Amino acid sequence: MAKKSFFSPARAWKYLTKKPVTIELSDIFDKPREAADRYRGFHTNDWDKCIGCGTCSRVCPTDAIVMTEFSELPDEEGSKPERPVIDYGRCSFCGLCVDICTTNSLGMTKEYIHIDPDPNHFFFVPREGGIHEVEFPEGYKRDEVSDLLDLERVEMELLPAEERKDSFIEIVKGFSTEQAKQEAARCVDCGICTKTCPAHMDIPDYIRDVYNDDLNKGLEDLYRTNPLPAVCGRMCTHKCETVCTIGERGEAVSIRWLKRYIVDNVPQENYKEILEPEIIKHANKKVAIIGGGPSGLSAAYYLSLMGYEITIYEEKSRMGGVLNYGGPSYRLPDAAFEQDLNYIKSLGVNFVNNTKVGKDISLEELQKNFDVVFASTGFTKGKMIPLPGAEHEKVVPAMDILEEIKDYVRGEGEKPFIPEKLVVIGGGNVAMDVARSMVRLQNIEYGKSEVHVLALEMTLDQMPADIDEKEEGGEEGVIFHPGYGPEEIIVEDGELKSVRFKKVLSVFDEDGKFNPKYDENEKIEIEADLVVQSIGQAPDYVYLSEELKEKINITRRGQLEINDQGQVKGAPWLFAGGDIVHGPDIIHGIADGHNAARGIDKYLMGR
Repeated sequence: MAKKSFFSPARAWKYLTKKPVTIELSDIFDKPREAADRYRGFHTNDWDKCIGCGTCSRVCPTDAIVMTEFSELPDEEGSKPERPVIDYGRCSFCGLCVDICTTNSLGMTKEYIHIDPDPNHFFFVPREGGIHEVEFPEGYKRDEVSDLLDLERVEMELLPAEERKDSFIEIVKGFSTEQAKQEAARCVDCGICTKTCPAHMDIPDYIRDVYNDDLNKGLEDLYRTNPLPAVCGRMCTHKCETVCTIGERGEAVSIRWLKRYIVDNVPQENYKEILEPEIIKHANKKVAIIGGGPSGLSAAYYLSLMGYEITIYEEKSRMGGVLNYGGPSYRLPDAAFEQDLNYIKSLGVNFVNNTKVGKDISLEELQKNFDVVFASTGFTKGKMIPLPGAEHEKVVPAMDILEEIKDYVRGEGEKPFIPEKLVVIGGGNVAMDVARSMVRLQNIEYGKSEVHVLALEMTLDQMPADIDEKEEGGEEGVIFHPGYGPEEIIVEDGELKSVRFKKVLSVFDEDGKFNPKYDENEKIEIEADLVVQSIGQAPDYVYLSEELKEKINITRRGQLEINDQGQVKGAPWLFAGGDIVHGPDIIHGIADGHNAARGIDKYLMGR
């Protein structure tokens, strides 16, 4: 230790007589010293970019950032009506909030001076103008080294196109434990995805369970809002991923595949022990459900846990609706669906197959024998454009051919007609199911394929099918022709020959209404020995009597009008959900079933 001089204190005595330096506030504000590059000064926040995810608040090591709701902000999907408020009495100016900002909205300027006798004036709502609404140069900003977000997805392994195009084996292999944990670690736990999910699944909870390697807890969190997780882990439209906060700057978290990872790695025989289903009351009431698709199965699951006696009437030989006769095996193997179905069956739900309500049994009989009826009959009838030549037997609706293919692939039906040249009219997911299924059958049968998909949308990107359907379909050999509408199906001497299409100039008119315009001088003709129309589906209301139809309201789109509880307006004993309420969407159907179950319980309990 250095020895101090005896005269050391005396050296400070000279300052007793020295005139102190006084710095005027005006000098500080008018002539501040230039801060260094990347100086961490006061914050700015671009409110147009900020989505209120709160990631900055959660990362702050000094709890200096609080998310606060602002009434002037819209409460809409993809964002929260909140913005960060910073307590500069706590802020350490570390810059972690900038490093992790998901939208690039948060920044720091070189402004560093703020003086006020009121301590409450050090709580600051950052906006673009900064703390004093004076423009200052940008200070600290994130770079590749300091970025705290992992913006790239863990790549999902798929079967190579050459292997999958002549096989109905499931093409997505699923995550390993290491991959699932790595992907789960990308989630920032903001919950914005939950709002967009039609079933409002607790997505951050089950992603956290994956990261913590607690799959039993993950199964519990899945079943709280979704009794078909194995199905949704494969075929969900994953709307949640379209608003994923990480997707603002990078690739959205693979929410759907993480859901699948949980159910793929929890043995079916452990479900009851893990979920511990408990009947919360014994209602002594009976509910009939028409249709064993996603919405009907969802309602059955939740109502059975409420103590109701449930019977599902399904016209097909298998439960599942479109899942079982429409979903291709390469996307949804039977074993995955049966994993969900068997657990619902184990709760005591009664399944009555090969029974069409309105034909084998009337709706009036169900009304008489049950306390409530829930209709979830789906959109099962394919729509057809009345083109010249469309009456030919080799011009068929999409749902019919998908059912034939599915039964044949599982060994329960006759071999369908396999064309050498197929034309599919339509650009949605159902059209892609037909196209990709037939590519496989053609390759198995002929060792080659020729499938053409034509849609009104002007570009491939605009076609409504999911992007992975279009990308994978293209890899497998599907030929796309966006921007063409059908004019005529050409038949010669009773034989289907080709389809003539004309170029689309626009799909919608100036008012945004569907009103395609064509260039009559630009046409193409594509040879075909089978034409599949996939331009939408319609409901089959054979079970509704004319008297009942006069009491209820069926919209222009063919959907039943319901109240907030899922109750059909005009028929209080009748509830509805799924396609016949919200259109074709598995997760929306599941949400409808859950909502109707709550509504039915309130209705039957007199609440």
